[in-house]
Amino acid sequence: MGVLSNLEPASVFYYFEEICGIPHTSHHEKALSDYCVQFAKAHGLSCRQDEMGNVLIKAPATPGYEKEPGLILQGHLDMVGDKTADCPLDLEKDAIHPVVDGGYVCAEGTTLGGDDGIAVAYALAVLDAKDIPHPALEVVLTVCEEVGLLGASAMDFSDLEGRILVNIDSEEEGVLTAGCAGGRRVECHLPITRAAVTGTAVKADIAGLAGGHSGTEIHKGRANAIALLGRYLTLLSDHGAEYAVLTLSGGAKENVIPKESSVTLVLPAGITEAVRAAGADFTAQMKAEFGTADPGIRLQLTEEGCGEYDALDANSAERLRKALLLMPWGVQSMSMDVPGLVETSLNLGVAELDDSEAILRFSIRSSVPSAKELLSCKLQTLTELLGGSVRFHGDYPAWTYARESALRDRCVAVYEAQYGAKPQIVAIHAGLECGILSGKIEGLDCISFGPNLLHVHTPNERADIASVARVWEYLKAILAYKE
Repeated sequence: MGVLSNLEPASVFYYFEEICGIPHTSHHEKALSDYCVQFAKAHGLSCRQDEMGNVLIKAPATPGYEKEPGLILQGHLDMVGDKTADCPLDLEKDAIHPVVDGGYVCAEGTTLGGDDGIAVAYALAVLDAKDIPHPALEVVLTVCEEVGLLGASAMDFSDLEGRILVNIDSEEEGVLTAGCAGGRRVECHLPITRAAVTGTAVKADIAGLAGGHSGTEIHKGRANAIALLGRYLTLLSDHGAEYAVLTLSGGAKENVIPKESSVTLVLPAGITEAVRAAGADFTAQMKAEFGTADPGIRLQLTEEGCGEYDALDANSAERLRKALLLMPWGVQSMSMDVPGLVETSLNLGVAELDDSEAILRFSIRSSVPSAKELLSCKLQTLTELLGGSVRFHGDYPAWTYARESALRDRCVAVYEAQYGAKPQIVAIHAGLECGILSGKIEGLDCISFGPNLLHVHTPNERADIASVARVWEYLKAILAYKE
């Protein structure tokens, strides 16, 4: 008997637990993709799987719905794999361990993958049911959404017949999403040179930050653990502390606000009063600036031994410090047309340092194409001034809000009938695949919604059980709607 077997709706949580048992982080969705194909075959449904692992399952209309317009039900197979520092799981190979915590489902030490496993579970539960009326269905399940919407960008949609699409990749019940930002990934490469240096190796860890989704939570004023490394190194220099950089790392994904980072320093004179003073100033400044959004922020120094080390030479360390200090991050502008909507932002999500280069990985989002280009140009210009180069990839378009939408009108009417209230209709700063699909399928009418998912992209992620049940009823009512 499964951990979630006592929850309702039983079919949805059955398939969600099945999904949790199959590793499916971005670029590692093959097993889950194959599971969906086998599901389709076992249910006698038409199915197509492409080389990337994207899946299309077609189901005929139920009796009485043959003349209703076909509907596309869409979600993505991959999840962001993040975990606590003490979690032993390898999320590329190991299953997630879901648990019930009061009115929520969460995971032991890892992200839950409700984004977007709940969409896959809803879709499979609909296809499995014998008592849910619906028009002809085309279920589109994509891969690599979390790393730049790569699956949707590559997928062939020429055989899709539906012209209305319900995307289940939103995370707040009662909110209908009708537009989203476009985006791009940027890699900034800085060549480095190493040289021998003797001293005490000291690891400096910045931790205790909240992190979060770089689209839906970028406006919450949270600190970026990688960018803070630039502040810390600058304070060391300001206090006259002599140091060399041995290692530096931070973050897990471009689209996750990094909650931890570290730099290993070689201190020729050990932990001097200047080093202690820099650490104290850093802690005080960060508490003053981010104490409300990140009350747990902390800096910890750990001695790792004395000896000779192959560290960055002075020029390389200085260029890296300047990059970390000067690279923009966070909210860049707010929309002047939609109150409260972030217009343009970027997230410094990953920092890596090897023997030959430092790499800083960003996710840019904007609802204005020219603003996205300008921010890309700024990163490129700054990187080149510091002797580096950039690589752009994962470009995807914004999903423009449609003034008229029959599907949106349907969803509003069904919501009012079920909830006795009006839903909130929004455009969001996160990226959704609706922009790609509407660009590829002429005349496509899209909407996105979903149940309450909290703290997605972090090990604190949790799904609201009651909300999952209500949205299940809402989805069924939308499918059963007749024009």
